[in-house]
Amino acid sequence: MKPPLNPESNQQDLFRASFEQILNPEHPLIRLGERIDWRRFEAAFEGCYAAEIGVPAKATRLMVGLHYLKHAFGESDESLLDRWVENPYWQCFCGFELIQSFSK
Repeated sequence: MKPPLNPESNQQDLFRASFEQILNPEHPLIRLGERIDWRRFEAAFEGCYAAEIGVPAKATRLMVGLHYLKHAFGESDESLLDRWVENPYWQCFCGFELIQSFSK
């Protein structure tokens, strides 16, 4: 038998908690993500995307962040995505505020 849900509970739902609430702000990837000028990458890659052609673009911070993580941690494309899903610090570094998941 399940315990009754208490709607007045102060306990946060882990999957709705923001990274700001659950991650260590002193973690090296959090600190690095705050120091990078992401707008500079957006400006540099702006001309590489066309709104009329192909699928919608992903966020520049996500793409640059994934490339950095891949090379910094010696990951393949497949292992990078497996680790990214399991690692909230990697997701936060790539610009997300909540836990993300995806299906292959």
